[in-house]
Amino acid sequence: MTAFASIAAFEAALADLARPDAAAIAQARERQAVLTKPAGSLGRLEDIAIFLAGWQGRPRPRIDKARAAIFAGNHGFTVHGVSAFPPSVTAQMVANFEAGGAAINALSGAAGLELKVVALDLDRPTADFAAAAAMSATDCLDALNAGAGAVESDLDLLVVGEMGIGNSTAAAALCARSFGGSAADWVGPGTGVDAEGIGRKIKVVERALEIHGYAANSAFETLRRVGGREIAAIAGAVLRARQLGVPVVLDGFISCSAIAPLAADNPAITDHCLAGHCSAEPGHARLLAKLGLEPLLSLGMRLGEGSGAAVAAGVIRTALAAHNQMATFAEAAVSASL
Repeated sequence: MTAFASIAAFEAALADLARPDAAAIAQARERQAVLTKPAGSLGRLEDIAIFLAGWQGRPRPRIDKARAAIFAGNHGFTVHGVSAFPPSVTAQMVANFEAGGAAINALSGAAGLELKVVALDLDRPTADFAAAAAMSATDCLDALNAGAGAVESDLDLLVVGEMGIGNSTAAAALCARSFGGSAADWVGPGTGVDAEGIGRKIKVVERALEIHGYAANSAFETLRRVGGREIAAIAGAVLRARQLGVPVVLDGFISCSAIAPLAADNPAITDHCLAGHCSAEPGHARLLAKLGLEPLLSLGMRLGEGSGAAVAAGVIRTALAAHNQMATFAEAAVSASL
């Protein structure tokens, strides 16, 4: 099944976003109020449980089936020397994912996440967006649908991540086009480029913003002009998850940049999302503030691959364990006047 049969269908889905189950939220709050602890003493763990209750539509949410969906794509602008690694590393890392040897394999396994890797035309990079639109409308719609296809209604939680050499440059362009600011405001070291490399990235993003400045600033046009296949796939997965009521854990700068154009059109897109962590990439904290998301973790990570979000999934499981397994005051015969 194709989730977004046309650009209009994608835009309609973004305009008409589902809301959480208010009754489940109220019941989850009632349960939190009678658990054997002072009110609010578990901090954000309580908020996480209530958040999951709303989106799963049950006052005692659970994670029986959870998936880490990792999307991979290649970018034409890497010809400008914006990364410390060559584009061939994208396919090599996908092979590593499939062989079980990457960080996301270890971390998703530890968090009880099924790992799904979706490689998108790695032998056909997007166009150099400093000279032309990164994707045709058809290619962008296909990428959105590839992301949507990784989401099923029986998922209790979705973690999204990416692999694509150079894609922190695309992320910077997406953020600047969605939320304003200069290229320098959003560009960072990515894979670890030096000051000269950062300068090259800034010039590439500046050129992209200039040549696409005339175009419509809609979510779709921003994704297709200065995004990438793996980034559009994340956007499609997040929007499809919203349609199906599946809560999402976002990873780092690139994953969050995928929904920046969506949030610019409809800020409510973030309502079913948790920010897994704040990465060491300088633009990520700024982006999270624009999205109105507070990260669960800040561990100095900057790997991508969904790695930070996978670690955060362990925290989410802990929140649900406390919510579901603790005794109430009545069950434990404990005075409620703590």
